[in-house]
Amino acid sequence: MTHAILASTSTLHGQDYLEYLIPHLPELYQGIDEILFIPYARPGGISHGEYTAKASEAFSKAGIKVKGIHEFENHAKAVTDAKGIFTGGGNTFLLVSELYRNKVMNVLKEVVKNGTPYMGTSAGTNIGGLSMQTTNDMPIVYPPSFKTLGLVPFNINPHYLDPDPESKHKGETRETRIKEFHGLNSQPVIGLREGSWLELNDNKVTLKGKLRARIFEKDKVPFEVETETDLSDLN
Repeated sequence: MTHAILASTSTLHGQDYLEYLIPHLPELYQGIDEILFIPYARPGGISHGEYTAKASEAFSKAGIKVKGIHEFENHAKAVTDAKGIFTGGGNTFLLVSELYRNKVMNVLKEVVKNGTPYMGTSAGTNIGGLSMQTTNDMPIVYPPSFKTLGLVPFNINPHYLDPDPESKHKGETRETRIKEFHGLNSQPVIGLREGSWLELNDNKVTLKGKLRARIFEKDKVPFEVETETDLSDLN
């Protein structure tokens, strides 16, 4: 029953916040006039209120109102009662820490798997995988667990970057870091490039957007998949 969009990023170069995703909101949140926003990730350390106002401005373009989870006394109940949910980007360590601290993680997983429409961008997408261990973020806090929602049977690396052949940088590439992850972990990882997203409809996972995605599997050569590829069997 899962209906979700897991997007690599919230903002594309030269566009406003969520601009490229707004046309898809009425279909995801069909018949819903207000959604719950989870601003825990707080990009740049902005306040929950400031972040919610930013999301509210974007969602208003789709005729949908937004209320921040911080406005409720009981955060877990707010998730249970929500008609639809959006989790924004920022720092994944902070997001996961707050989800556990407020006893929201398991409730969020349950309601989304039972049909509450969900959208995540960046950190909000990272938590859609089996764990947050393929995030790009700095560990600014220590969450009680790296385990996340498991909406898809693999891990996600948002903001995936290809190596720049013109760069003089000789340090680790994103592909190298994912290979390091596979030295100790077995689940596949999908590298989502900017402007791409995963569409979850019931038991089907489909790559959307204009760009290909890169698939990493333990002890295998990485490969590319085209947009509209069915990734339901990637596990």
